[in-house]
Amino acid sequence: MLQQTPRTDRSDEAEAGGPSLRELFDAEETALLRYAFSLTGRRAVAEEIVQEVFLQLHVRWATVEAPRAWLFRATRNRALDIRRKHQREVLDGVGYEPEPCRKEDSPEAAMAQTEMCGALRTLIGQLDERDQRLVTLKYFENLPYRAISEQTGLSIGNVGYRLHHILKELAVKMRPLGIGN
Repeated sequence: MLQQTPRTDRSDEAEAGGPSLRELFDAEETALLRYAFSLTGRRAVAEEIVQEVFLQLHVRWATVEAPRAWLFRATRNRALDIRRKHQREVLDGVGYEPEPCRKEDSPEAAMAQTEMCGALRTLIGQLDERDQRLVTLKYFENLPYRAISEQTGLSIGNVGYRLHHILKELAVKMRPLGIGN
């Protein structure tokens, strides 16, 4: 259980009766969640980011001079790290969720998109059950590696390793179908 966060001796806060970590959390959590969501587009990831940055702030509480600014900067940096990592794990468009058809799309383009989705679902269905579950948890339920690890019993590193190789295998199988060239 977390101990109560000690007050710091920063002169500007001492005079103004600066907020405790709990007060800062209550005041900034919603804004940080919105900010993280705007950067990632995924609620679960945004919640994880905000939790992580508050834990980091707790550890650094005595040395951070402007906690609110620090929280927003740390949130932005963590979200960008996650986006970069996610871009590396998505190979040749596998894992990309296509946009719904628009009015101006040609029937041929709509059909090609439908065929690509069908081919991908077929290939995912051919994976062994464990790999299908990993793909489902990561790309359809948008769970972070930590949650997948807890549900599957695999280490976090093994989850990432398996997903990387699953995506690579799917990309190779989709190339002969004219997808991902």
